[in-house]
Amino acid sequence: MQTPSHIRVDHIAIVVKALDHAIPFYSQALGLQLERVEDLPAEGVKIAFLLAGDSGVELLEPTVPDTGVARFLGKRGEGLHHICMEVEDIQAVLDRLAAAGAELIGTPQQHPDGTLYAFIHPKSAHGVLLELYQKP
Repeated sequence: MQTPSHIRVDHIAIVVKALDHAIPFYSQALGLQLERVEDLPAEGVKIAFLLAGDSGVELLEPTVPDTGVARFLGKRGEGLHHICMEVEDIQAVLDRLAAAGAELIGTPQQHPDGTLYAFIHPKSAHGVLLELYQKP
């Protein structure tokens, strides 16, 4: 299998009950720089994004009770939600994964900033939800 020319960890996402309680640990105690806090009503979450070198930590607080993030929190509690890998060509990586038998979750979606993203089911990634990013 050919190795992608560019792939890196973009961020690690952690589900939390409340951003107000989690941000101080990561920003003050751990020393990560808080880059932004956003409300994403279409996804039913508020996020805080903190810089960690060339990668980041994304804290997810569910704002709607019937989303996947809210169900995750209710079932598993706070903790690691997904790992996001940045790729150059998301469709090529998705095609390669599908050809290898990976279970993809939906089709690529687009953030307002133009970033394309898609998820790979944890069953295919040895128990870890993977997100792929292709930045504009």
